[in-house]
Amino acid sequence: MDVLTQQDVQKFQDEGYLVLDGFLSPEECDALRERMSEIVDRMDVPEHCRIHFSTDHDEQLKTQGNADYFITSGDKIRFFFEKGVFDDKGEFIVPREHSLNKIGHALHAYEPLFKAVTHSPKVQNLGKKLGLINPVILQSMYIFKQPGIGGEVTPHQDATFLYTQPLGRVMGMWIALEDATLENGCLWFIPGSHSDGLTRRMVRTPKGTFPLTDFIGREKNYDDNLFIPVPVKKGGAVLIHGEVVHRSAANTSDASRHVYTFHIMESQNTVWSPENWLQPTEELPFPSLYT
Repeated sequence: MDVLTQQDVQKFQDEGYLVLDGFLSPEECDALRERMSEIVDRMDVPEHCRIHFSTDHDEQLKTQGNADYFITSGDKIRFFFEKGVFDDKGEFIVPREHSLNKIGHALHAYEPLFKAVTHSPKVQNLGKKLGLINPVILQSMYIFKQPGIGGEVTPHQDATFLYTQPLGRVMGMWIALEDATLENGCLWFIPGSHSDGLTRRMVRTPKGTFPLTDFIGREKNYDDNLFIPVPVKKGGAVLIHGEVVHRSAANTSDASRHVYTFHIMESQNTVWSPENWLQPTEELPFPSLYT
């Protein structure tokens, strides 16, 4: 089945994002959520992993960058928590299923259900419709956006973290496993902003220095009025160009907003920056999308 029409492809190229309603069935969404619930039930929380994740410039440096746990998570399944979910002894003060910000970054490689969705005929068809010759999967994440505490994600471009030469080779596939609404923190985009270039990059610092990552450049201050909300029903997906500016608000509702998301790169004639935090490893080279 064809996932994209020629109009869809054009809209994606013009606006930098595209909504695909009903990309997964409600049953497929529920299966992913049930598997995730098992993973969370069984997770071990080592002391050193109790780090917080946030998209604010300085906090990112402090938390992600300082944490070896994050920088070595590209080929593993690891746990990243919301702020304030542990007491000072490192014990949960909220139910563990409400403690997580996200899990990443190799669900697509090691979790059969997530792998099946990532490499599904629909996603492969989408790659072909977009003219991708040798697309590979870079990373995957399960994002929880917890009720009440699921924090804001400030305006950013994915290519800040996943930099290629030339630009324009990376796209995100963002799948709503529950309704994403204005209240629970749906995505907001600046249409067309993917053609304005990249404002900053997160890079690995030289070996042996601390923090482990730093930013080159600074995020612009964007006019709030330029952002368009993109609510999506359960099972809907959003295709996200690597340079389109997007954000999401805090979840002020009493409903979670679970999402499975992964990034694809056209590897044909593309240089993956050796300075990116995420690097392919011997255990996990970036797998081909096409099977």
